[in-house]
Amino acid sequence: MGGWGAPPGPPQGGPYAPPPPHPGPIPHQPPYPYTPQPAGPAVRRSRGCLSYFSLFGLVGVILRSAHRVATRLFAQEGEGRIVDRVVDRVQLARTVLGAAATIALILAYNVDRDRWEDAAWGGVANLIAAPFVLLIAGPLVILGFIYYAPPHLRPHLRTRLRAPLKAVGWYVLTLVVISGTLLLTAQIDERDGRSWWEYALAVAALIVVLWGLPFFFMASLYSARSAFNSAQVHPMLPPVLTLALVWVFAGFNLLGDGMPGGPPVVQFCSLLGGPLSVTAVSLWELRRMRTRFGVVLRA
Repeated sequence: MGGWGAPPGPPQGGPYAPPPPHPGPIPHQPPYPYTPQPAGPAVRRSRGCLSYFSLFGLVGVILRSAHRVATRLFAQEGEGRIVDRVVDRVQLARTVLGAAATIALILAYNVDRDRWEDAAWGGVANLIAAPFVLLIAGPLVILGFIYYAPPHLRPHLRTRLRAPLKAVGWYVLTLVVISGTLLLTAQIDERDGRSWWEYALAVAALIVVLWGLPFFFMASLYSARSAFNSAQVHPMLPPVLTLALVWVFAGFNLLGDGMPGGPPVVQFCSLLGGPLSVTAVSLWELRRMRTRFGVVLRA
């Protein structure tokens, strides 16, 4: 007999239907909770090639390149180079005190309108002229240094002159290339008409101005500081060359500019203060090499 209602048995669907069977785990999926995956190495973002074409980027690349080459050629430490941080700090303090004393003397006794400009150009001129003075006076000092050494040590010192001679050769070659390029370019500017080699020379002159002049300035700085890598001959040779260099400059300044202004005591301090202080520091450095590091010239 038919009737209304659901057929006998468990309900077939609807809100009261039994839940569907739990699906199995999805293949290749880790169970919950997910374990954190190790992070890969951080990827450094590249600034791209456009940064090298900006003004500051291009200047930075040129200066770094010139500094790297100048350091490789004119600031070689050598095997026997003694690195003494105490001496470096004393030399830096002497330089700062010397500059402060120069400024004080200019303020007190020099009333010229261009006193600061003259002092700045004088410092730059001394920096550029230092390698040339070393080229002239350095061989005499080195020959005297080798002659002062014991006879059995002289052949060994002479064989170690290769590094300073190589630095001198690179410096002279740099000077010849820069001077020759600029002189040829100046002569071409006065002529009418252009050829392919004149355009090539113009490009070379541009490279000299942009890269060669900073390199020459850094080469002069490092050559004066390392005395053309003379420490590779003997550790005591750079202080000895510094002694000779500072007194040669004192003589040039006296002959060129005469006595400085001010009372006699101030004139004496201004003229001899720098050379005497450099002499004292250099002699102290030589004594420190002998007593602390055991470096001697005449055993």
